[in-house]
Amino acid sequence: MDLFLAVSKMLAGVGLFILGMGFIETALRRLAGRSFKLFLRNHTSNKFTAIGGGAIVTGVLQSSSIVNLMVLAFVGAGVLTFRNALAIILGANIGTTLSSWVVALLGFSFNIELLSLPLVGVAGIAMAMLPKMGKAQQWSRFLFGFGALFVGLDFMKMSFQTMVLHFDFQQLQYFHALVFVLVGFLLTTIIQSSSATVAITLSALNVNAVDLFSATAIVLGSELGTTIKLLIASVNGVPAKKRVALGNFMYNAILLVIIYFTLRPIHQMLLYIIGVNEPLIALVFFQSFINIAGVLLFFPFLNAFEKFLLRMFTNDESVVRYIQFVPAGEGDLSLDALDKEARRFLLLTLDYHLQAFHISGQNAPEVLDKSFPEQYDYLKLLHGEIHSYFITMNKDLLNDEERQHADQIISAVRNCMFSAKSIKDSYADIDQLRNSSSDTKFQVYHDTRREVENLHKMLMACMTRESSVSAFESIVALYNRIQDGYARELKKLYRLDQNPRLTDVDISTLINFNREFFAAYKAMVWAIKDYLLDKDQARYFAELPGFIR
Repeated sequence: MDLFLAVSKMLAGVGLFILGMGFIETALRRLAGRSFKLFLRNHTSNKFTAIGGGAIVTGVLQSSSIVNLMVLAFVGAGVLTFRNALAIILGANIGTTLSSWVVALLGFSFNIELLSLPLVGVAGIAMAMLPKMGKAQQWSRFLFGFGALFVGLDFMKMSFQTMVLHFDFQQLQYFHALVFVLVGFLLTTIIQSSSATVAITLSALNVNAVDLFSATAIVLGSELGTTIKLLIASVNGVPAKKRVALGNFMYNAILLVIIYFTLRPIHQMLLYIIGVNEPLIALVFFQSFINIAGVLLFFPFLNAFEKFLLRMFTNDESVVRYIQFVPAGEGDLSLDALDKEARRFLLLTLDYHLQAFHISGQNAPEVLDKSFPEQYDYLKLLHGEIHSYFITMNKDLLNDEERQHADQIISAVRNCMFSAKSIKDSYADIDQLRNSSSDTKFQVYHDTRREVENLHKMLMACMTRESSVSAFESIVALYNRIQDGYARELKKLYRLDQNPRLTDVDISTLINFNREFFAAYKAMVWAIKDYLLDKDQARYFAELPGFIR
């Protein structure tokens, strides 16, 4: 029973430690999330400042994973160069060791319960009483997380003190160092927190459950385990994101191999040359040492490493399908490629509309495995590449009619992107209505979903020229249907204002949702009319109201 209780305390300690780290990360990001992002963006002009910036932000946030995910977002948006992104990640590995120093210096030197328990109690009560979005709430979350972190550490310490009475840990000294490296890797991969792995290792080392050499091997394995989260996050990303994640993994894997084969000499150096006699301090010194050494080893080869990684994932470098094969200065050939790419963009956007309402579409293979937010990012990237191609086209090689057609195509693409954004902005409301316990709100979702299916069929009939009437008449009919539909649904919503089961917020949400929904489809009609109609037919729509009011 005592052993079971000790194991339970260990699990509870790990859970509380990770929870505490999460509260600290969340509080700091909400208190100064934009500041951290601006700091990373503005202090990474070269490799030196990028390493320093990565170390500082990670040292404050105490999560290399959070910083690395920020870096992925910046690289995907083109804010950071690939080389500086790699440098930030090198610095982040150094910054994450700060938590190990805090735990080693504070967590084992005195009775931490005297501080952590009152801190958790007072901060927890404050969190329950303070406004949810205020700064005081976030500082309370930070203090609660700090306290929970050390409560979890205390649980781990007590569990190991009990377990050493029931298990002969001395047998572990006969295991090969590779076993402990794998333990560190697997443990960190599962819990996705190298700080928690180091805290567990420090707790075991504190009661001599493992010796210092074995503990260094566990910490070494944890350095690689923390890279898995970034690899997973980059799977459906653009090539630049994949390269950053792969670079992070390769750097840590190479460093692991180098340190592994020099582990015994480093261990001897810590004890006899540097003279770090306190095992807990020696372990965190080892973690800091290998990360600083890794930066020093890799820094001279950062340019070569960048060139190597830039050759990876070249087969999916661009999200375009047609314009990548035709130079922008090829006159009518480039116009034809632009036309095909725009058509593809319109069809992908129509499919995106269906996905918002969980309706099966054509499921284009390039977006099949992407989440709804990732599909929007894909459309934005495609929109940007089409627009850049249009800007660089040699218009002098086109006649007046072709230039007009090119202008209409790019106008169609712009309206199409606006339509996608309106649907993206409505997605939270769509999800709320779909899962609402209110019959009225769910019925609004059901009716809108059915309208999406009907509008999709009409739009596709225009795009595929399946309609028996002319494209112009079909688009005019679509426009009138959307105008009438918006006015009709608005009248219904104002009648719902008398429904006692709906709050003022519910009514406001429904009205705004109705506006965004019909604005999205009006933009699609504008996109398709620019894409399909000639100049004179398209001019007819210029006199019509362009936005839902």
